Amino acid sequence: MNHRFPLPDSLAELRNYVNGEFVATGKLFANVSPINGAVLAQVHEADAALADRAVKSAKAALDGPWGSMSVAERAAVLDKVADAIERRYDEFVAAEVADTGRSIEQARTLDVYRGVANFRTFADLVKVAGGETYDMRTASGHDVMNYTVRKPHGVIAIISPWNLPLLLLTWKVAPALACGNTVVVKPSEETPSSATLLAQVMDEAGVPPGVFNLLHGFGPDSAGEFLTGHPDIDAITFTGESSTGSTIMKVAAEGVKEVSFELGGKNAAVVFADADFDAAVAGVIRSSFTNSGQVCLCSERVYVERPIFDRFVAALKEKAEALKVGYPDEPGVDMGPLISKGHRDKVLSYYKLALEEGATLVCGGGVPAFGDERDEGAFVQPTIWTGLPDTARCVREEVFGPVCHIAPFDTDEEVIARVNDSPYGLAASVWTTSLKRAHNVSRRLRTGITWVNTWFLRDLRTPFGGAKQSGLGREGGQYSLDFYSEISNISIQL
Repeated sequence: MNHRFPLPDSLAELRNYVNGEFVATGKLFANVSPINGAVLAQVHEADAALADRAVKSAKAALDGPWGSMSVAERAAVLDKVADAIERRYDEFVAAEVADTGRSIEQARTLDVYRGVANFRTFADLVKVAGGETYDMRTASGHDVMNYTVRKPHGVIAIISPWNLPLLLLTWKVAPALACGNTVVVKPSEETPSSATLLAQVMDEAGVPPGVFNLLHGFGPDSAGEFLTGHPDIDAITFTGESSTGSTIMKVAAEGVKEVSFELGGKNAAVVFADADFDAAVAGVIRSSFTNSGQVCLCSERVYVERPIFDRFVAALKEKAEALKVGYPDEPGVDMGPLISKGHRDKVLSYYKLALEEGATLVCGGGVPAFGDERDEGAFVQPTIWTGLPDTARCVREEVFGPVCHIAPFDTDEEVIARVNDSPYGLAASVWTTSLKRAHNVSRRLRTGITWVNTWFLRDLRTPFGGAKQSGLGREGGQYSLDFYSEISNISIQL
């Protein structure tokens, strides 16, 4: 069996897409497989001139056919994009697997599935989105009607991450286009393939030139900086590290641009003694190790009520050691590699730091040995620690790998305070059979989303985003339409 997991033939060369044309620059960088270190393709890096051209073409497209389309017509285009992704579903799965090393099952049932769902969801939502209307009478006796209308911001810069490439890119592209904007997107340099395939789909679906533009490259002194700093960008949406978000925010502030940031997290799972024990163990295994821990919503801090602490640690250890780490197409595989050797080095540095800080290693803590090409990849072992204080760096800093630290607690008040004692506030999960406790604890956690007896489950119409250093703004459903629209009031004296 070929375990190199090559890209589809349509992605033999990864070019930029500007004003309806695929553009080569000649300045190349390698797209490397995290599975075995093989070079998958050469990627054309955009320079400042191409970024300028992309933004200008996006701005010009606002005055073209796209700008004159009705809401229903734009929604129909989004449905055509969804149809085109479905026709090339297997290619998208192959692109996601090659770039990330995740299992074929996850790519098929989560990543690409959600890519299609994002376009269909926002096509449906924009068609039924309404405005507000108010009637009033002035002191002088005049009747006045006020009503709101949605207008596109203009050109949206979209910077998407490598951990869920297609899912998170389409989560932003779909509502931005639904609201009548044009976009210039920069995917992560680690995962350029599915974004390039999406550009091909946009072309096939008849999206007018300039409406969707794609730039490949890096952050500083590359496509990311050229794009976010461009004076004709009207709004910026970014998912990624908090430090990068801070840098982009400073640039956006100079132009007073709209921003939406979904940033890092050091998320907590809270397991009470009255929880369904087996469900809680299964839930925390999933929330700590899904996608090799490379999900911004993963639980790296686990707090377990003291009466069940030892039993829970033992059960989680057993489940973690049973996780299957391997090739994307292996039956029952649970974890693939990290995204790159560079990221593996970062995660391994935390594995080392935890022991230096006094952690007890429950399981993992190293690199698996396969005796084949995977030893040239970016794999690590799923890892569990106990024994660290809440002040330890490994408890406060985001590792973004397959790891969790488990600590005991005694009271509701104590655990609420400990969960909230973090610079981050993205997500939390609470495991309890007490309805009263579920409501009371969830309301007091300073997070953008709290799950009760589940994880990574959400209606796409609900708000998503973080508190504190985990982000700014909300996207999802009506909240996405609000961010990607300029909401204007029209006041008429009758």
